[in-house]
Amino acid sequence: MKTLFRPLCAGLLGSALLLTLGLASSAAAQTAPTTTQTTPADSVDMLVQQAMRQLRIPGLQLAVVRHGKVVKLGQYGLANIQDSVAVTGQTRFFLNSITKAFVGVAVMQLVEAGKLNLDAPIGRYQPELPAAWYPATVRQLLTHTSGLPDILPEDALVTENNEAAAWQQVQKQPLEFKPGERFAYNQTNYLLLGRLITQLSGQPSTEFIQQRQLQVVGMPRTSFGDAHNVLPHLARGYTYTQYVNGAPRRGKELRNLFEVFPPSLRTAAGMSSTAQEVASWLVALQQRKLLQPQSLTTLWTPGRLNDGTTQSFGGKLNGYALGWPTAGRPEHPAVAPVGGGRSAVFVYPQDELAIVVLTNLQGANPERFVDALAACYLPDMRVADGFGLPPTLRALHRALRQRGFSHLSEEVRKVRRQNPTAELPETAVNAWGYSLVEQGQLNDALAVFQLNTQMYPKSANTYDSLAETYAALGNKKLATQYYTRALVLNPKNRAAAEYLKH
Repeated sequence: MKTLFRPLCAGLLGSALLLTLGLASSAAAQTAPTTTQTTPADSVDMLVQQAMRQLRIPGLQLAVVRHGKVVKLGQYGLANIQDSVAVTGQTRFFLNSITKAFVGVAVMQLVEAGKLNLDAPIGRYQPELPAAWYPATVRQLLTHTSGLPDILPEDALVTENNEAAAWQQVQKQPLEFKPGERFAYNQTNYLLLGRLITQLSGQPSTEFIQQRQLQVVGMPRTSFGDAHNVLPHLARGYTYTQYVNGAPRRGKELRNLFEVFPPSLRTAAGMSSTAQEVASWLVALQQRKLLQPQSLTTLWTPGRLNDGTTQSFGGKLNGYALGWPTAGRPEHPAVAPVGGGRSAVFVYPQDELAIVVLTNLQGANPERFVDALAACYLPDMRVADGFGLPPTLRALHRALRQRGFSHLSEEVRKVRRQNPTAELPETAVNAWGYSLVEQGQLNDALAVFQLNTQMYPKSANTYDSLAETYAALGNKKLATQYYTRALVLNPKNRAAAEYLKH
């Protein structure tokens, strides 16, 4: 299952196919983008503006770093819809969980200073913690593999008014799993890291980051705070999500978003900045102004579970390093902090490229289209050519682009005759189908999703994807049929239940 939308990709600017979730209308007024260099800039502008129309993003700020220099800055749309305030280069956006990347850098600075060991148990530094928490290492806190109970679950244990009580309560809860067993995104980890930075640096963690990073780089518009703070040029937050009977549902009406980050969680999600300043920070980071090269390598190395594998949010983000989600793949790997479903920072270390996209829309999820922007500078990243697919699927994709996806089964049989051990993993095939959806090729995607249901008939997710695509095409009969099958296989499938209900 994956929410259908049509993101952008270089070379895919044909007729837009706007799918479910009300993507047909645009609330984003556009202002003329500002660039510091031409080259692929015009293509980037078109792709950004198309994403804003399709995803109904009110305001967006962009920065591109190439070969160690900021080569493009762009400002688009409205920072404040109510007062028709345009996004400018001075507009600040909340970074949300991108803040964790700054915390990762701060931790590595303490490691370089000899004050911290990443593989030491947290109990060594903070013996006042519950004994069950002791074995979790600093690295496991950074990579969300600690197993600690979450102080900010869906029912929001902590708020700005009950931090002390919430902290006492979470310490009474059992571990969710043995440290290192699996990945579980968890704000307790970064609350503890903030306390650790304060303890070992001798100053509040936010001041340590301010002094050792923001002041070094020169980032006057980057600071800690939340919606309670009066910050000049701060963009208003918006969302299309509303809660019905406690369940989130995306609607057509744009709503105000009031984001509050209690002080104890400022190291998890408390910063605001501009795209230009984040880009300058990336340049400084890679030019050894903040960390030594070996420390940067450690910072960007994904944590491994006890069985040696990596886990993360899913999709292209398949690993989590020290505050930095990672997109591990054979071609153009990236480290990619994302925040609040609204902003993303992608660094392509092997390509000397980085892209910063900040928006004021929760649910914009720009990580879905940043690779397409990168393709303007790295042409072999074009999704239309199968970028991001495993080698076997990429070869299939290229063959079917020439022959047509009606020959999919035939081409799969050919692959298996040539290589009986060739793998067609369910998740990879599912991602291939959604890649086609995102390019507006729904009928081709149907062929792929149908193949996946044939190969994995006991998977609810394969039927869910097929049903979702039929629904996008307006075929209610087959959408109902396959959503019903998905719900039988997984009674907890909320998307299937919601579709069948309505």
